[in-house]
Amino acid sequence: MIIVEGYVKFADAGDFARVRDAAFAQMSASRAEPGCLEYTYAMDVADPCLMRVLERWESWPALEAHFAQAHMLPWRAALAAVTVVERNLHAHEVSLSRKV
Repeated sequence: MIIVEGYVKFADAGDFARVRDAAFAQMSASRAEPGCLEYTYAMDVADPCLMRVLERWESWPALEAHFAQAHMLPWRAALAAVTVVERNLHAHEVSLSRKV
């Protein structure tokens, strides 16, 4: 399993409001992709400029195919239209998982 986690930090809280519809469309389309186990964006309750990202994929090829999907283009355009201060995402390969 591949887990992508991290965040996107916007210049101001209004930036997420301006990309919310594109974020929802992109998240919904991503969830329907083969190999997608989970795909979530969430606003951080302590920082309204911070959007948390959590994705789970069956494999590296599934994640790589995700980046090439047509629905990524409107999402990238929406992000380009606002001020992203920082983007910090990492992908992790997980071989063992257990409930805590």
